[in-house]
Amino acid sequence: TMGEFASLLQRALLDRPVVDRTGLTGRYDFDLEWAPDETQFGGEIPAAAANAPSPPFFIAIEQQLGLRLEATKGPVESLVVDSAERPSAD
Repeated sequence: TMGEFASLLQRALLDRPVVDRTGLTGRYDFDLEWAPDETQFGGEIPAAAANAPSPPFFIAIEQQLGLRLEATKGPVESLVVDSAERPSAD
């Protein structure tokens, strides 16, 4: 689903939250080919050469899937841990 795809992008590829606002509810099976850069995968994968045969990620998403990732601002749920202690032996 697009929700699962957005979740995958957030967990594995991009450095910010990704929210599905497509309104698409079906399940999709697709292949996406792109040239990675240093902003993806936490910088763990080397950037593709400038002459790579595949397009950069954001262009590939639009050309191959007809989707567009758009940066916006909004509220994000988060969990804050103020402190942590070992449990007592009691």
